[in-house]
Amino acid sequence: MAKPLVHVFWRADQSGESYKQLEAAGCEVKLADDKWITETTGHFDILPTMNGEKALLGVGTNRVPITADVLKKSSDLRIVAVYTIGTDNIDMDVATDLGIMVTHGPTEANWGGVAEGVMAMMLAKLKKTRERDRHMKEGGWRDPKLMGTFLGRRQDGYEGITIGIIGFGRIGTRLADLLAPWRVRVIACDPYVDDYRFIHHNVERVDMDTLLAESDVVTIHTNLTSETRGLMGAEQFAKMKKTATFINAARGPCMDEDALYHALESGQIDGAILDVFEEEPTPKQSPLLGMGDKVLLSPHVISMNRASGLEPAIPWATQAVLKALRGEVPEHVFNPEVLDKWRGRFGGKNLLA
Repeated sequence: MAKPLVHVFWRADQSGESYKQLEAAGCEVKLADDKWITETTGHFDILPTMNGEKALLGVGTNRVPITADVLKKSSDLRIVAVYTIGTDNIDMDVATDLGIMVTHGPTEANWGGVAEGVMAMMLAKLKKTRERDRHMKEGGWRDPKLMGTFLGRRQDGYEGITIGIIGFGRIGTRLADLLAPWRVRVIACDPYVDDYRFIHHNVERVDMDTLLAESDVVTIHTNLTSETRGLMGAEQFAKMKKTATFINAARGPCMDEDALYHALESGQIDGAILDVFEEEPTPKQSPLLGMGDKVLLSPHVISMNRASGLEPAIPWATQAVLKALRGEVPEHVFNPEVLDKWRGRFGGKNLLA
């Protein structure tokens, strides 16, 4: 029996140990060219390199789109396993229709790192950390322009600020927990989450319009779906306070970037914090790059921390591939609606015997 082919379309394991593990289990491993990782621009089409894969393994990056044509190329493709939380480079509807399972890597190192990064960037923006540092290095001293924002309510009657979280999953709830000691008012909107989660994290459930109107900070933490694509556009920015800050550390297409720029440029909102963009890497001509301290930008690295990043997800993705090749259902299936069809096609059919 021929060895099942595992195509690693983006190398996350720099040690190579997981690839040796796949080979030891009886797989043939095909590794993509490293230049896909080191080059900073362009998209890469893996379709011409495919030939009878049983599994695809890599990261959820739009630079390597797993299109319908890619998914259809190998008739017995069982699984697309990604090390990342996000899977928006994969045509999920086609994968599900074809009976192909998609797994992802919701490690705490990843989603927890996003929550910590948002907290850090939000504090830097509200406390004007960058401005104070630059002002002093340029020879300045105290200046009213360096006035920051006090976050929490106080005994003197100051009510503190309101932080609105759109999407109350792992990242949103962790952010709420990080904010709890600051005594701010936290509100959230998520139609797919039960009331008990809001109660457990001491967060007030509100609708979208209320969140936009009452929040001093609006931060979005949703998956990218057909429903959330363009979720924050001109209409939504117009409903926010003129003093408010918008944060996107989810996915770039969840916002209309042009609408955001115009909201910032016109003074409709006060500022923005962005780790993700509609086009990545961000074009050098993007007007957001010239907005100075109105925006705080990060190059989609918010979860990149020591002892973190993608490494904790490598064993998860490796085991997902091995289980799928044995005809078993692994953990962290992103499209569970595929499972009945998947079991009908591959259940109990072991390719590693």
